[in-house]
Amino acid sequence: MSALDIAQAVKDKKFSALDAIEAALARIAKHDSVLNSFTDVTAERARAKAREVDAALAAGKNPGPLAGVPFAVKNLFDVRGLSTRAGSKINRDLPAATRDATLIERLEAAGAVLVGALNMGEYAYDFTGENIHDGPSRNPHDVTRMTGGSSGGSGAAVGGALVPLALGSDTNGSIRVPSSFCGIFGLKPTYGRLSRARSFPFVFSFDHVGPLARSVGDLALAYDAMQGPDTADAACTTLPPEPVSSSLAQGIGDLRIATAGGYFRKNVFPEAIEAVGRVAKALGVNRMVEFPEAARARAAAYVISTCEGASLHLDRLRTRPEDFDPAVRDRLIAGAMIPAPMVDRAQKFRRWYRTQVLELFKSVDVILAPATPCVAPKLGQVNFTLDGVEMPVRANIGIHTQPISFIGLPVIAVPVPLEPMPIGVQIIAAPWREDIAFRVASALEREGVVSAPRPKGHLRGI
Repeated sequence: MSALDIAQAVKDKKFSALDAIEAALARIAKHDSVLNSFTDVTAERARAKAREVDAALAAGKNPGPLAGVPFAVKNLFDVRGLSTRAGSKINRDLPAATRDATLIERLEAAGAVLVGALNMGEYAYDFTGENIHDGPSRNPHDVTRMTGGSSGGSGAAVGGALVPLALGSDTNGSIRVPSSFCGIFGLKPTYGRLSRARSFPFVFSFDHVGPLARSVGDLALAYDAMQGPDTADAACTTLPPEPVSSSLAQGIGDLRIATAGGYFRKNVFPEAIEAVGRVAKALGVNRMVEFPEAARARAAAYVISTCEGASLHLDRLRTRPEDFDPAVRDRLIAGAMIPAPMVDRAQKFRRWYRTQVLELFKSVDVILAPATPCVAPKLGQVNFTLDGVEMPVRANIGIHTQPISFIGLPVIAVPVPLEPMPIGVQIIAAPWREDIAFRVASALEREGVVSAPRPKGHLRGI
């Protein structure tokens, strides 16, 4: 059931919030041994919260728009009573968090019920969903394939219908990549729109947090519940909430939509081109625009990411290098050695690039682009071959997401249900115009062009 359906049924007393949570816990117990999406299941906490929702209803109170809806969070969000492991071995030695992350507090204030924490790539520096400490999360449409990362557990849990909602983070593509591979909807909002307070950082100037869901309506409901300024996050201190749920049915007749050409038509497999083509055709799009110097934007994003990430982890790299995933450790060490003038050039280019891209949005409202260059690769796959050229998988999964998060634009990744595997398309809007991206995503969902396919194989019927 969708989050909207669960909340309505709980409010109508067709079943209790506790019933909804017990059903979610049963699904997790039955199927997560295969998906490996959860690292912690907070069953007793969830039951207690569900009883609170039921008690509020019995007293004639409104428990909120997400009454009784189970959700889970990437394990870089602080969860009261758990150590915030951020996908690492090292962080397991940290004291348990004494307070939930802001976004958990806001979702639970809206009636949602936290059922656990989710697997992720170590310190969010990952596009594959393969964690060497907790094992890989597995794709619900083919468990021999990657979920994508670093919010891999979030993608598996929602794509596998264990929970209708999850939270992830996105620095260079870590919400959009799992959404694409697992066939679900994911929102990377404008930088600074949603609070990151009490979540473990990766790259402060790139880090975003947001929801993943199986429908546009559920994505909007979660997004609306989490909005609002938060003085605990320096990037999220001023904007009042701007709800989008009520605008989903507005249509797109007045919107100017284009597809991204140039860079975004290169280094892609046919399925990515087909997915963008289907979406563009459904929207009647026949215009193409080009992001200026997108390849350089991706390169600059790499420079800044590795440098900022290395700075955050210097003490851990010095004292516990053997406890890192070697692939993560080596990239962070490389980042620590980047010369300062190179970082300065990357930041100057970033400012120029943002100005140039904002010029594009004077003549268009939405730009469509691939979310990933391919459908989910096989677990452990090191390379793929494109146009006769062998390319490393890990480094190139985010080739189309990095030039967008580099300047903080809002994006909804929507799933195109190709066979045998789904793949995502990015709906990119101007800063602070999440409402426009939601209108386009909703129109596509109504037309049946995008949808979250049910899990396959032995997970069929969840």
